[in-house]
Amino acid sequence: MPPPNVTGSLHMGHAMFVALEDIMVRYNRMKGRPTLWLPGTDHAGIATQLVVEKMLASEGIKRTDLSREEFTKRVWEWKEKYGGTITNQIKRLGASCDWTRERFTLDEQLSQAVIEAFIKLHEKGLIYQGSYMVNWSPNLQTAVSDLEVEYSEEPGTLYHIKYRVAGQSDFLTVATTRPETLFGDVAIAVNPKDDRYSKFIGKMAIVPMTYGRHVPIIADRYVDKDFGTGVLKISPGHDHNDYYLARKLGLPILNVMNKDGTLNEVAGLYCGLDRFEARKKLWSELEETGLAVRKEPHTSRVPRSQRGGEIIEPLVSKQWFVTMESLAEKALLAVEKGELTIMPERFEKIYNHWLSNIKDWCISRQLWWGHRIPVWYIVGKNCEEDYIVARNADEALEKAREKYGKNVEIYQDPDVLDTWFSSALWPFSTLGWPDVAAEDFKKFYPTTMLETGHDILFFWVARMVMMGIEFTGTVPFSYVYLHGLIRDSQGRKMSKTLGNVIDPLDTIKEFGTDALRFTISLGTAGQDLNLSTERLTANKSFTNKLWNAGKFVLQNLPSQTDESAWEAIKNCKFDKEESVLGLPLPECWVVSELHVLIDMVTASYDKFFFGDVGREIYDFFWSDFADWYIEASKARLYQSEADSASSEAQAVLLYVFENVLKLLHPFMPFVTEALWQALPYRKEALIVSPWPQTSLPRFPNSIKKFENFQALTRAIRNARAEYSVEPAKRISASIVASEEVIQYISKEKEVLALLSRLDLQNIHFTDSPPGDANQSVHLVASEGLEAYLPLSDMVDLSAEVERLSKRLSKMQVEYDGLVARLSSQKFVEKAPEDVVRGVREKAAEAEEKINLTKNRLAFLKSSVLVSK
Repeated sequence: MPPPNVTGSLHMGHAMFVALEDIMVRYNRMKGRPTLWLPGTDHAGIATQLVVEKMLASEGIKRTDLSREEFTKRVWEWKEKYGGTITNQIKRLGASCDWTRERFTLDEQLSQAVIEAFIKLHEKGLIYQGSYMVNWSPNLQTAVSDLEVEYSEEPGTLYHIKYRVAGQSDFLTVATTRPETLFGDVAIAVNPKDDRYSKFIGKMAIVPMTYGRHVPIIADRYVDKDFGTGVLKISPGHDHNDYYLARKLGLPILNVMNKDGTLNEVAGLYCGLDRFEARKKLWSELEETGLAVRKEPHTSRVPRSQRGGEIIEPLVSKQWFVTMESLAEKALLAVEKGELTIMPERFEKIYNHWLSNIKDWCISRQLWWGHRIPVWYIVGKNCEEDYIVARNADEALEKAREKYGKNVEIYQDPDVLDTWFSSALWPFSTLGWPDVAAEDFKKFYPTTMLETGHDILFFWVARMVMMGIEFTGTVPFSYVYLHGLIRDSQGRKMSKTLGNVIDPLDTIKEFGTDALRFTISLGTAGQDLNLSTERLTANKSFTNKLWNAGKFVLQNLPSQTDESAWEAIKNCKFDKEESVLGLPLPECWVVSELHVLIDMVTASYDKFFFGDVGREIYDFFWSDFADWYIEASKARLYQSEADSASSEAQAVLLYVFENVLKLLHPFMPFVTEALWQALPYRKEALIVSPWPQTSLPRFPNSIKKFENFQALTRAIRNARAEYSVEPAKRISASIVASEEVIQYISKEKEVLALLSRLDLQNIHFTDSPPGDANQSVHLVASEGLEAYLPLSDMVDLSAEVERLSKRLSKMQVEYDGLVARLSSQKFVEKAPEDVVRGVREKAAEAEEKINLTKNRLAFLKSSVLVSK
């Protein structure tokens, strides 16, 4: 299980991954494959520390008022009290995990694995320490990953500032969105092909408000001539692009900001001011000194913390990094060689692009909650050059004494590891690595599948692949299944701002867990799903339909004390061709269709086409089983005098229904399990029952025959509806077809009479139209299968003629009124175009209805005359 955030509570994204993974797990378990679904929670360093700091603030306590040990103790207390919330909510979704193996990323075993991974990577030279540009969160006081920074288009201001050219009266105008960073300027850059500024290249510019500090004016193609004024200030300590340009050109890096977002001593008189406060003050003083040109509205891509929402500052900071290139190469090769399959396939390109352009990974975080970096420094020594990497403090001290003498003092790096570093080890650390040898993981991995939302393909999935290959020599799973987002009914992303967030727990209360799971599992891999009340309501109805079908089956099975009846049912087997072909037509049809369904559904499960699975089962159960076979079976159960016919129907009802429950169980575990255990003679739970056998006999010819039977029934039902025949009234019918068709239709005379509400004693089978055909409604059900229904059975001809005549008169008046409006030149010319078009459409529709009514009236009048 992708370990959910320990601070979290259930949202629809969790419901989606839980439902889909549980489908995978339940299906494979029923298939008899060794199946383990390992649950756990993530310590979520930044998020958890934020929550606890807010809790302390409500008590008037700052984190820095406590020692590190006291603070982490308070976090553990919080975790023990509130950390199980999301786990309990996931259980409510029906997640069939092995909850006895639940893990937390700060558990002892997992913590040892994290330390071991750091040490092994460091030994290989893949972990290093250095001062580089990172994304800095002033509020959180830590570096954050590129993937944890969200950019939003926001209205802001573009400030135009004069930079005087040293020794000249000329000046260059720089446009910037962050004027407070000018104290960190180390150069002014222009495009070498920009004729406006070519004469200044090689000269010096004076940085405003710095008491005359000079910086070179340089040329570089990186500068966009068309942005702002075409003159760029280079502040490599506070801009990612400037940082890489400075490193390329060998320019110095000047930092003007403290870790809390205030300016430092490099900013002179602005030292100690918050960055935004400094911006206002600086602009005011630039205006006073005549160095402010103008400011104008400007939309910028603003980097914000995914956790706290504050603006992120690019900042050069000493951090720990993992060299990614060699790790990424192996992960790319795994996909290329087919060892790892990404679904849908289009995400493979994104995966390859990201890994091919990957940057080194900053893995240190300036927090107190998490896996502390296993590095110890030597008191009095340069911490960038003299440090010890060890599994614990005792080992570190021993190593330090060997290297520096017995009187050495050491202290541990205060930072912790990025939570994603810990989570990347999740698949194998939870299974016992490093105590379990790497080669032993190969027996676990091939059957392991992962499902996750595509938004964390890089946060987590790619990193697990890299770590898995590095430490166990093999890919940690065979498949990456990517689902989409759940959006609201209008296709909008759910957010508190829009007020369109749907709470899974509220949804469960209203619609039930099974309906929710079924609804959110019907999407296509990688595609977003619009969740609406209408869909949930429809699938709640599906759950109810399933329940009512179960009640029908149970009510129509023999009493458990009737041993002979149950013996007859148990003797009905449907795994041999002769046993299925020997069934009456409706039974042979529904069993054949079930066997086709089992093969289709099993293939779709194996391909991860879960939306297809759900729709295929839904259509079969609702349309074929509930609407047709259950209704047809009533002729055997209620009207047949033969015990064998009743017993066969009972056996088929039970056989089809229990297989539907098996096929549907991974989607809807609660209702299917309850119905399964209500069936007689269930010795095991549905969750561990074997999956239905595939490649069972089916007979396309029987399916075709029953489809003809259905077409005939529908035609008769439609005619009854058209002539408003009372539901309880039984009518006569003449069925006209070839001898072969009549042979199988006539055998199901009782079923036809029941489903079509025909008079059983007045159903006639013939190969030519009856003598009263001209007084009957003629129906063509399919090629070579027709029916004639006497009009006198269905309607009082004289009364119907009178009713239709009155209706025709009324329709004619309405039509004439519409035609009169359209004949008015004033109306056609002055009325809005859409109004005129609407009247024309109504007139055309009315004319069509009049013609149909006239034809029907003429037919009825002729029938009245014939009858007289």
